[in-house]
Amino acid sequence: MTEEEMRKRLEILRVEHRDLDAAIEALEKAGASDQLQIARLKKRKLRLKDQIALIEDYLIPDIIA
Repeated sequence: MTEEEMRKRLEILRVEHRDLDAAIEALEKAGASDQLQIARLKKRKLRLKDQIALIEDYLIPDIIA
């Protein structure tokens, strides 16, 4: 995967992460009783966060001072 492809993938993941955040918030505000669905969305959001961090770590290497 090229760096450009990784940057595009990163943006897609960030958008999906924000969308999941909004969906979770909406369900919680609506008093949704389906806690299993909320838990699944939160789990998916955490997986996305991990993928985002992995790509960011690759694109922004540590600087040795």
